[in-house]
Order: sequence, then C-alpha cells, then structure tokens
Amino acid sequence: MINCQIPTGLIVSCQAPTDSPLHDPIVIAAMALAAVNRGAAGVRIDTPAHIAAVRQQISVPIIGIWKQQLPGCEIYITPRFEDARAIADSGSDIIAIDATLRNRPVAEPDLKTLIARIHNELGKLVMADVDTIEAAIAAAEAGADTVGTTLFGYTVETQNLRPPGFELLAQMVEKLKVPVICEGGIASPEMAKKALDLGATAVVVGADITGIDIKVAAYKLVISSLVNC
Repeated sequence: MINCQIPTGLIVSCQAPTDSPLHDPIVIAAMALAAVNRGAAGVRIDTPAHIAAVRQQISVPIIGIWKQQLPGCEIYITPRFEDARAIADSGSDIIAIDATLRNRPVAEPDLKTLIARIHNELGKLVMADVDTIEAAIAAAEAGADTVGTTLFGYTVETQNLRPPGFELLAQMVEKLKVPVICEGGIASPEMAKKALDLGATAVVVGADITGIDIKVAAYKLVISSLVNC
C-alpha cells in the first residue's frame, strides 16, 4: 500500500559532487533538515547512504534517486529495479527514474514493467524524469505517478536546449493527467513562480540553494577575470 502523496510547492535537491567535502551523509542530512525547517515540502536525495541519513532527520517526502553509470547505457538515474529497491529500503517515499526513450539497461524490464514492480513490490510512487513531451506522455501511460522535466537539456535530443524547459512544462501540464514537476535550471524565486504559474505541482531547486561548489566556481570564474588574486 502506498501512503505518500506528491509534494506540492518547493522541493529542494540536496546533492553534492562526489569530490566535494559536502558529499557526506551527515552534511546532506543537515542540508535537508535546513531546507525542511525553512518550508520545503520535500527533498530529492541521491544514493542509499544519503537517503538513510536524511530519513533520520525529516518526515516530509523524500524523492530518492541513485545515479549509476552503467557500461554502454546512457540511462543513469535509478536505471535498474535493484537500484530502486535499495533506495526504497533506505527510506525513499518516491522513486525517481530515468524515463527518457533511450535504451534501458540490458536484462532490465521495460518502463511499464519497472513502474509496476516499484508500485507492487516496493509500495512506492514513481517520478518519471523526462526530456521531451513524447517521453512524458509515454511515462504517464506507463503508470508514472508524476512526471518531471528533469532531463530537458541533458540528452542528445535536447542537448542544444537550456533548462528550465518552460515550453516543455506547459505542454506536459496541457497533455498529462498526472502531476507535473518542474526540475532543472531554476535559478531564482521568480523562475520558480513562473513554473508554478504555468501549472507545475511542484518545483525542484538544487544548485541555486544547495550547490555551494557550483556557485563558488561560477563566482570565482568571473572575479578571477577582473581581479589578480
């Protein structure tokens, strides 16, 4: 039985590069707790270890992912059922998966079967991360509980486009009957408001809130060109 609802409003993605000192379960959990204390309706967390640490600190929904680079496979967000099981066991309420139309890992089930197994065997909701309206429609038809614009700009089909995908978001809101989440490229409260005004159920914000490594590097790049230090 699934006892979770899709969060509405602000979802904060608490992640860090693997070579960052922030990539530590204790630090990620602190980020998540700070976000929830300031009003986040949910968080998005990568890896079983980080999810387990966050689960000990918060009670709001966790969207869990496990980024896995598999040989010969472009899909990397929770690509296999065993990955979904691991993050479900760690405390995720919602399992986010790559639902683009790219080839799935060898010996893994098709998208519809994967979603059904997550529902039936793990008792979890599914967030489908997509890049195009075609993938969004296919994901909803396959049984996804919510669909996000997460991979817009990150696939071969969309590599010349820059997130946030507001046009894609508007198409998804129009054509899908499941909640739509805007994720990727949200860099200000005003952009988040625009996504919600377009009909998004929730907005996921990552780097602009928790991306210290990325933000500092961006500032340093500009400042270094102007100041000798």
